[in-house]
Amino acid sequence: MISKSAMVETESLKFQYPDSSFHLSIPYFAVKAGEKVAVVGPSGSGKTTLLNLLAGILAPMEGSIKVGETAVSDLNDAGRRDFRIRNIGFVFQDFQLLDYLSILDNILHPYRISGALKLTGEVCQRAILLAEQMGVAGHLKKHPGELSQGEKQRAAICRALLSQPKLILADEATGNLDPENKTRILDLLFAAVDKHGTTLLAVTHDHELLRRFDRVIDFNNFQ
Repeated sequence: MISKSAMVETESLKFQYPDSSFHLSIPYFAVKAGEKVAVVGPSGSGKTTLLNLLAGILAPMEGSIKVGETAVSDLNDAGRRDFRIRNIGFVFQDFQLLDYLSILDNILHPYRISGALKLTGEVCQRAILLAEQMGVAGHLKKHPGELSQGEKQRAAICRALLSQPKLILADEATGNLDPENKTRILDLLFAAVDKHGTTLLAVTHDHELLRRFDRVIDFNNFQ
């Protein structure tokens, strides 16, 4: 049943990697607009795969995926990419920073890879402000290889927040941070979400963080 208040909604979703015994089967999954939802479950259960399907990085074998008013599962590869760049901020578990770009250029990168977003002076200023808030402003001219794991993660979060997206998908966004920085970055992430009415769907293994979310979805329920 389609919900008018859902930011994310999937029905009869099925996916399998080629030449793999892994398969994902989710009868129904939904996240309301403005919700902050954590996803937990054992490694290898498909949590990251679900985020990649919602973002349009992967296409489902069966079923439908809707983000906002857009049927993502009906778009072609280029359409899914442009939709993702405009509407979704993705914090990848492995950062996905490009070694040959400076940290500032990594943060601005979504604005340079398609015509879906327009790079302006205001966007550049917003990137610098985010870097200051995340504590990486002193590293903007450096390259990823010169940063610690935690600094790379904070730069990746800046990139995800820059376009002020409707939906943020975070795959272990605080996984590489020490306890002090973990709390600080989560505060900033939640503040950005609340300010813009953004929906947050976060995969995490850190059960200490779960009390801060509106709802927790256990992937064991899909097995």
